[in-house]
Amino acid sequence: MAELFSTLDIAACRACNRACRKSAVKRFFAVISRLGDGVFWYILMLVLPLCYGASALTVSGRMALVGLAGLLVYKLIKSGTERLRPFMVDDQIQLGTTPLDKYSFPSGHTLHATAFSIVVVYYFPILAWVVSPFAFLVAMSRIVLGLHYPTDVLAGVIIGVILAVVVLSF
Repeated sequence: MAELFSTLDIAACRACNRACRKSAVKRFFAVISRLGDGVFWYILMLVLPLCYGASALTVSGRMALVGLAGLLVYKLIKSGTERLRPFMVDDQIQLGTTPLDKYSFPSGHTLHATAFSIVVVYYFPILAWVVSPFAFLVAMSRIVLGLHYPTDVLAGVIIGVILAVVVLSF
């Protein structure tokens, strides 16, 4: 069963990664990935209080807290699993941008995009139309660029949801 799951994981990764053969697609997802590396979220944390006033400082603070928790959790998991990135183990997968580190499980970009989005939308539902599609594109960029398997991204989503719920519960 595990072998079948692994076969499906790599097949889905290859299928998504084929989009990288088009330079415009590769560039688009590389930019999304770079913005998802923190740039978009840090700017949002700074802009929220400017747009919504002092009350948004709480939101930015919770985003910072969930970001720090996410960093600690995903680094701990990555160091324990040491799953190599898809482009490192499958020569059919083309690297679309430089990875931040050697290991793929879980996707930290996806974890953070999910957690940040949930926190922002919890307080400002009107922003869902911006942050939700962006978070989805960040998650897709990781697979398209050959940096993560779909299961890495799924794990990132699950962990991101859990962290956001925990941070929002207090």
